Amino acid sequence: MTDPESSQAPPLHKRRVRYKGKHPQKFNEKYKELNPERYADEVARIIQTGKTPAGMHRSICVEEILKILEPHPGQTALDATLGYGGHAQAILERITPGGCLWGIDVDPVEIKRTEARLRGAGYTQEQFKTRLINFAGISKILPDTGGGFDIILADLGVSSMQLDDPARGFTFKQEGPLDLRLNPGRGKPASAWLAAMSEKDFEHILRVNADEPFAQGIARSVFKCRQAIVTTTALADAVRRALPRAMSEKDEEERTRSIRRTFQALRIAVNDEFLVLEQFLRHLPACLKPCGRAAVLTFHSGEDARVVRSFQAGVASGLYAQTGRDPIVATRQERYDNPRSKSAILRWVRRGSDGAAHG
Repeated sequence: MTDPESSQAPPLHKRRVRYKGKHPQKFNEKYKELNPERYADEVARIIQTGKTPAGMHRSICVEEILKILEPHPGQTALDATLGYGGHAQAILERITPGGCLWGIDVDPVEIKRTEARLRGAGYTQEQFKTRLINFAGISKILPDTGGGFDIILADLGVSSMQLDDPARGFTFKQEGPLDLRLNPGRGKPASAWLAAMSEKDFEHILRVNADEPFAQGIARSVFKCRQAIVTTTALADAVRRALPRAMSEKDEEERTRSIRRTFQALRIAVNDEFLVLEQFLRHLPACLKPCGRAAVLTFHSGEDARVVRSFQAGVASGLYAQTGRDPIVATRQERYDNPRSKSAILRWVRRGSDGAAHG
């Protein structure tokens, strides 16, 4: 008789992604960038040029955050916006042995990948725990943490994995569904928001969420064809049509900024980001242990203003012992190496030794 095992066909060789031209252009064609473990040298070269490889995220102000939070072995930490896990891994390296980091995120796609990546780095279930929740609900995990956190970090920026993947609907550079949801399984996509929105409501969102100087014209242009705007490129085209025709080619960067601000404003509305941030800030003091420290990294003036008001009010009322007076920003070198760090502002706060301020 023939051995069943010997008669099995060998596994088919999986050919690499094919693409036109010398270099891949589309997100899913960049097979080397999407496999950093296998093509580490290629990924390193891309990073050295100041770019972020596809499928990756370069964490911002890592050294500044570590200096503020002062993580050390045995502590319990929370990364309230886990993302790619760069900040989380830096903190884990300092709180182990004996410590535990909780990583929470609203994105069901990326949290699984990040957990697998950090498990592969050797962090056990006792050292690193994850939970798929919005950071507005941090108080829900308190009963499982043994009394709160010594360290809490929230990085409010949208991750590069979300921005660069056209399928997620965050980027206007390549066509994809106009989605903009951090959790694609909940709520309505941005296209549905636009279809149901009035011209005045959209103009208000552009002004409040993005300080857009051409808000009125953009709202009028988008409103005329809102039912047909179901892709990212369709929205970008509607914004371009709204901008003054007198703009020359030198003003192309201003056009791009208006498109970027429009996407930002709509994303904030779709995910109710300001309300979520306010809920997080309201729960934050009760989640910190005595002498606990928290840091929040913002990328928008509306976010930063809410963090400043909350921290200052907390110090005044005795919830906190201390907060930083001045904003902390990325170094000149980091801004050069990683242009996405240019708008980042870091704020911090500390509780008193008994959980209250001492004046």
